[in-house]
Amino acid sequence: MRISGNTIFIPGATSGIGLALAERLHDAGNTVIVGGRRRALLDEIAAQHPGIDTVRIDTTDAASIAAAATEVIARHPDLNVLITMAGVMRTEDWKTPAGFVEIAEATVTTNLLGPIRLIGAFIEQLRAQPDSTIMTVSSGLAFAPLRVTPTYNATKAAIHMLSESLRLQLADSTVRVVELEPPSVATDLMPGQQQSPFAMPLDEFADEVMSILSDEPEVTEVQVERVKFLRYGEARGDYARVVETLNHADPHAAA
Repeated sequence: MRISGNTIFIPGATSGIGLALAERLHDAGNTVIVGGRRRALLDEIAAQHPGIDTVRIDTTDAASIAAAATEVIARHPDLNVLITMAGVMRTEDWKTPAGFVEIAEATVTTNLLGPIRLIGAFIEQLRAQPDSTIMTVSSGLAFAPLRVTPTYNATKAAIHMLSESLRLQLADSTVRVVELEPPSVATDLMPGQQQSPFAMPLDEFADEVMSILSDEPEVTEVQVERVKFLRYGEARGDYARVVETLNHADPHAAA
């Protein structure tokens, strides 16, 4: 993925990692469109960052995704990058159905169906461009499970394999597939995560991601150094130690 000269849509970028990357990508010379559910936040972003466009979208709603895609493409016919940023992370207790079924269903809808629907809404637009990118967002927890978030872990593992598979299917097209694999980052993804001593500072994470994209334009998995403990436990042969360490640390240690 080239670092500038793109037109980029980032649904789920009204805060946290999404907003931090939107700001940096805009500053790097890209046209950036931020998507989100809350109009007040979108208006605030537009006011604070002249030049960043905004579109209302609810990635849990197929109709909202379709309507937003029509709007974004009409306003930005040269759109060539989609970053499927929106996601949720909630704890679950699988001892009783009341402790997990509703949460699990909502997590799958947001974290897995959302990206699938987004890619479906934009794939023809992206394939028509001479150079385009789909950036998915998985997690270090795609590779090592956190006990309290089973469905989150599962959806992020699914996003990893979806990314791998799409890369194969689109290999003969103009569309590149890049997977962003964050560690725990100091955002409000979960209560208390911003204050967790295990969470990577947001600015540090976003700056390292931008550095990787700049230095390695052909990268397929964007991995900051802090996520590699989780990402490569199985390859190193210390997966059991990784899982034990993760689950005896702070609950936000690898969100």
